[in-house]
Amino acid sequence: MTRRLRFNGTGSGDTGCPAVHEDMDTHEVIVHGPPLTDPEDIAQLQHLSPGEVPIVVPRELLVDWGPKDMTRKAEVVGLDAFNKLFETFRHSAWRLETRRRYASDEATETYAQFMASGEVSWDMESWYCVTIRRQTDDGKTVGRVRVVDDPPTPGQRYLMLNARRNALLGEDIRNLSRADAEQLRLGDQDFWIFDSRLVAVLNFDDADNLVSVELITEPAEVVRYSMLRDAAMHHAFITER
Repeated sequence: MTRRLRFNGTGSGDTGCPAVHEDMDTHEVIVHGPPLTDPEDIAQLQHLSPGEVPIVVPRELLVDWGPKDMTRKAEVVGLDAFNKLFETFRHSAWRLETRRRYASDEATETYAQFMASGEVSWDMESWYCVTIRRQTDDGKTVGRVRVVDDPPTPGQRYLMLNARRNALLGEDIRNLSRADAEQLRLGDQDFWIFDSRLVAVLNFDDADNLVSVELITEPAEVVRYSMLRDAAMHHAFITER
């Protein structure tokens, strides 16, 4: 079975080697870099089995990009604390949306309008609209990239229509095809990044209900999510207004 590998990072600039990857299922770590080839050096190694290849990596690579405490307890917050982040961020808020449907959308009156007529009468004075409009009026940036299937699912078409409302609030809304997202290995997590220092991962159950929000502040993890953001933004396209 093919491993599900996640690129953690590299400390080598443009060359991409050495680098650290992590197996998302087994949590094994894969490190690649230049091999250790000097016979006298190899002779000093203990427990080197046949077929194994010793490699050389800078200590900083493992410090910066190796997994940290495996027993780290996630900081899970409630929706009130999560919503507060939209009121208190200082510079930027950005989201990657990867799911084909959201159960919470389908429970709304606006979704019923969309399914009935293809059009929606949006409430522009809702808490979210008022909050985001105030933030963008203050010069802060808010945006997101939505991963879209071919053809788009009903839930995705609803959100693409919702992009009109988002744009009126001052958000930068872009779409990215599922095929491009998979080629870029963006993964299937939904998350927000606030001020490039805090990541809020949105966790869903099998019925597409939001079940928890996990806050991540570990610098290496924040950088990794920021790299996903940069890749998504580079390849996404702005939706029609």
